[in-house]
Amino acid sequence: MSRKPRKYLALAVCSVLLLAVGLVFGQTVRHEFVNFDDDRYVYDNPQVFHGLTAEGSAWAFTHSHGFTWHPITWLSLMLDGQVYGLNAGGYHLTNVLLHAATAILLFLVLWRMTDGFWASALVAALFAVHPLRAESVAWVSERKDILSGLFFTLTLGAYVGYVRRRFAPVRYLAVMVFFALGLMSKPMLVTLPFVLLLLDYWPLGRMDIAAMKGKRSQDNRHPERSEGSRNELRPRRSFAALRMTSSLPGCERLPTKDAPIFDNRRQNRFSLFLRLVFEKVPLLLLVVVSCVLTIWSQGKALVPIERLPLWWRIGNALTSYVVYLGQLFYPLSLAVLYPRPGLDLPLWKILGSFLVLAAITAAAFFGRRRYPYLLVGWLWYLGMLAPVIGLVQVGAGAAADRFTYLPQIGLCLALVWAAADACRSWPYHRWVCGVASVLVLAVLMGCAWRQTSFWRDGETLWTHALACTSRNAVAHNNVAYALQQRGKIDEAAAHCRQALEINPDYAEAHNNLGAALADLGRSDEAIPHYRKAVDLKPDYAGAHANLGIALARGGRFDEAMAQYRKALEIDPGDAKVHCNLGVLLADRGRFDEALAHYRHALEINPGVAEPHNNLAWLLATCPAVALRNGAEAIAHAQRANQLCGGKRADLLDTLAAAYAEAGRFSEALATARQALESATQQPGQPLADELRSRIRLYQAGKPYRQTLSAPAPAALLPPRP
Repeated sequence: MSRKPRKYLALAVCSVLLLAVGLVFGQTVRHEFVNFDDDRYVYDNPQVFHGLTAEGSAWAFTHSHGFTWHPITWLSLMLDGQVYGLNAGGYHLTNVLLHAATAILLFLVLWRMTDGFWASALVAALFAVHPLRAESVAWVSERKDILSGLFFTLTLGAYVGYVRRRFAPVRYLAVMVFFALGLMSKPMLVTLPFVLLLLDYWPLGRMDIAAMKGKRSQDNRHPERSEGSRNELRPRRSFAALRMTSSLPGCERLPTKDAPIFDNRRQNRFSLFLRLVFEKVPLLLLVVVSCVLTIWSQGKALVPIERLPLWWRIGNALTSYVVYLGQLFYPLSLAVLYPRPGLDLPLWKILGSFLVLAAITAAAFFGRRRYPYLLVGWLWYLGMLAPVIGLVQVGAGAAADRFTYLPQIGLCLALVWAAADACRSWPYHRWVCGVASVLVLAVLMGCAWRQTSFWRDGETLWTHALACTSRNAVAHNNVAYALQQRGKIDEAAAHCRQALEINPDYAEAHNNLGAALADLGRSDEAIPHYRKAVDLKPDYAGAHANLGIALARGGRFDEAMAQYRKALEIDPGDAKVHCNLGVLLADRGRFDEALAHYRHALEINPGVAEPHNNLAWLLATCPAVALRNGAEAIAHAQRANQLCGGKRADLLDTLAAAYAEAGRFSEALATARQALESATQQPGQPLADELRSRIRLYQAGKPYRQTLSAPAPAALLPPRP
């Protein structure tokens, strides 16, 4: 096929990949955030939803958040925050577009490396629409997966450009830059230098000295014959192959036509392999830096060896490799989290997994000369999964669908090339392969669309996880959190109790059960669960904060303040705790300290009404003359009303008090009457009587002054499970 029609065909393949990704994952633009890391990554993270700022950019590079250092991911989310605010659909749209771009780049890079046009297109399509991709694409917090995949393919593309030309530092620098950006998106890319060595073996052919020497003379004499006889599925070994080898420093091509490519000292394969490894040293240095930063950021999240011994970790790793392999062919019953098995992991399962992996590895190794793509694809899969296979345990899960995002490309590569080789001798093999490929992709797209639909909200996601797994305490706890957010408190409490039946020492479930009981008005029953949570997990800031709320509701203000301070010592960036502590300080007459906490809360998150309202109330009604400021009180009270639609009686009451402090009594009266009208529509609302007394003050031209008796602080939402 001529070059020009092939370009149009490539454009058509890219368009089909984009369309396929849109059909499967486009539904996510109507999805919500889920209660699984999306809070600390987006909607409860002021650094993100405030947009891309200089302060936020500095924070992204200098802080570890969520036990991972990935500044490029943070910058990407901040950019979304700048554009979309807290509209979840915008973040989902970015994920979909980035995934589509990665699939398209994968097709182009594989095509360039192998000359296998249709095989490369099929590998990219399998990668793009497999149901295992749903977790990475439909979960906003997994932006790191999508970004690292994009930079992974860009690194491969830059590497192919580097090896196909004479050595140039700028081309190698491009490889390093894309690799560094990938590591700063997600450190799982530490195995990429190993993948590059595999590609050196096949399809780039940089380790095959004998083949290149044998063909060199023929290629020099008849370059057009070599070009015309290329097999679509096998990389060419002509001038391009020689240029690949000559790109190594110290391996410059010699000017004589019949001169050997390498001198006698460098003619053995091992020395060439060492040079190829040495070529990767700058990339390996980046790997070392990334590993150090990852260990630093995940220090507190690492599960100690005493809890999960090494023999268990090895057994779990072996079984996980086989589970992921099975999910490639049978991608059903996929869950957001698979509970970690106990220490009684069956020996037969470990041995069976070992035998399966050993058999496949042996077959790929012994068939490497005839089918090199089998060895490359299989080692790609094994190597890229190594960092997340479970030898280092972080979190509560035994496995995760998202871990297969890049490793599965190796399996797809091996399977597609093997199928193409096997079918080549069949009659009408092109039609057979084409129809079979379309059918497989159609089935995968249907399964992926269904799997993606479970990510529409937290309740649906975790309910599906319960249906796909057994004894999943984390799923019960997260279902409880989602139900509580929707006001289904009794159901939430029931799920928390089920989680505690499975794991009685589950701190987050104790905390969420306490929050559910508190919402039911049973704060005395909630306190023991909060105390149990902080006993099990002393650095659990959310449990300390919720315990403070329960104690404050019971009138135990000194104990509540101690819990708030402990929560802020652990997490000084919690605006709600600053706000609640300010309420208690104001009640004790420590107005200057209360003002400081309100202002700190607004610095952290100016998009929440309560700190604006509390600050405005204190500035307008404080008994201390030096602290009152009517103009500032009006500004904050107006902002609080603007954030809540201007219909809340308590916020209108604050605005009326601010107008009165500024001497604008006619506006104070009108606003107070509006607040009274809203308050009387809520039976049993004590604010109505207070408003009537304040209206009489405003009619007399007098502002309101508070006494040292503050209402119970507003309840915090339960912290992240």
